[in-house]
Amino acid sequence: MSTLGNSPLPITTSPTATATSATNRHRFSLSKWKGAKPIPLAISLAIGLLFRFTVPKPHQLSTIASQLLAIFLTTICGLILSPLPVGAWAFLSLTIAVITKTITFVATFAAFTNEVIWLIVVSFFSSRGFIKTGLGDRVALCFVSWLGKDTLGLSYGLALSEAAISSAIPSTTARAGGIFLPIIKSLAVSADSHPKDHSSRKLGAYLIQTQLQASNSSSALFLTAAANNLLCLKLAEGLGVKTSSKWLTWFKVSSIPAIISLLASPTILYKIFPPEMKNTPDAPLMARRKLEQMGPIKSDQWVMMIVMLVTVSLWISGEALGLASGITAMLGLSLLLAFGILTWDDCLSEKSAWDTLAWFGVLIGMATQLTTLGVVAWMSNVVANFLNSLSLHWFGAFCILLGTYYFIHDLFASQTAHVAALYPAFLGMCLASKIPNLLATLLLGYFSNLFGALTHYSSGQAAVYYGAGYVELRDVFKMGITIALINIAIWGLVGLAGGRFLAFTKTEISK
Repeated sequence: MSTLGNSPLPITTSPTATATSATNRHRFSLSKWKGAKPIPLAISLAIGLLFRFTVPKPHQLSTIASQLLAIFLTTICGLILSPLPVGAWAFLSLTIAVITKTITFVATFAAFTNEVIWLIVVSFFSSRGFIKTGLGDRVALCFVSWLGKDTLGLSYGLALSEAAISSAIPSTTARAGGIFLPIIKSLAVSADSHPKDHSSRKLGAYLIQTQLQASNSSSALFLTAAANNLLCLKLAEGLGVKTSSKWLTWFKVSSIPAIISLLASPTILYKIFPPEMKNTPDAPLMARRKLEQMGPIKSDQWVMMIVMLVTVSLWISGEALGLASGITAMLGLSLLLAFGILTWDDCLSEKSAWDTLAWFGVLIGMATQLTTLGVVAWMSNVVANFLNSLSLHWFGAFCILLGTYYFIHDLFASQTAHVAALYPAFLGMCLASKIPNLLATLLLGYFSNLFGALTHYSSGQAAVYYGAGYVELRDVFKMGITIALINIAIWGLVGLAGGRFLAFTKTEISK
């Protein structure tokens, strides 16, 4: 009779079963973690905690101010190391600030009513209409058909067409991915120049590099050509620097250096990063064929063109009419919705706009509170006193601050994140060093565009163009630093002269 119930039978485990069990445990232990990246998370939190509990509190700052600075440092480290996507990390940092009672709930979300944030969001929607209707493609193809007989002319056609439409599309990334990269890829492939292949240098690599470098000057040309331009002037207002006739003032100083840089970049790259193909007789033919396929200008393109001309005109003259830039953008979007150029589903699907709303609001809110609590003024005075101890003229101090602000961007993967994190601090240092207000405000703003091509991760457009596979990484860094030095010289000297001229008029800025 069996004794199964009273005496356990010996259990035999086969080698195969043991191996299978070990493999399952191994798979479980190495299952992919879907949350925050552990090491970047630990480093980001550790930096904030170390500053809060080990660094002596400056006597000029309150405990709350010191605590907010610690949270802000954690936020910036997270933006650099990316333990979570930008929006998610900003929300986590915001939650920490509220839980620790560093910022009140009301103050936390007050920034989400900021006019500049909504101007940027609405502009994202409007730029989608430019791409959806094909108007952007039509403009670019027209320039290619006019100037594209040789490779150098082709690069100028693409660069100038982006400059022409940049004031109406405040996202360089949208212009790159939605309009110009598809055209460049089509031109390259038709010339038998393919990505990740020895033929990439035939045409594609050169066009990619020239368009990337020229796009930064296009973004700096108009106030509404990049979201971070609007953010710069808004952050400057928080420090007491108010610029009148914003759109025109920005353009007056930017126009000459931007045009010089736009005209110089393709030629310089043609010399130091030459394409193998010098003539492109098929490019204008291809452009004309595509224009013929598109047919005559359609009604929705006419509407898009008229609405954007009206919007840009009101941005230029809005201050004289008492019409804020944000309201003008709302009017333009409302017209596009009313005429059916955009649908509300188009707006809802614009993820980048809603993501920008979330993390812009957090960073602007923190930056505003840092200014209110005196943290920015304290940091600015510390650096200014150090520069003064070196007996530097304000021009020398400005060169040091501009250079540091420019090349520290190697730590950032977003231009707007860089602006939100560091623009107030560097502008405060400039003001404390007695650098003319208008000059510092504008040149820091222009430089916030120019460093977008420093590396392959410096900006959204840099990532888009590098992802096309035409340019090798070593060439990205080599061309990035070369054009960076050239742009610093052009914008530093010419922009400095223009900014000083406007500053001396004493009618463009008030403090």
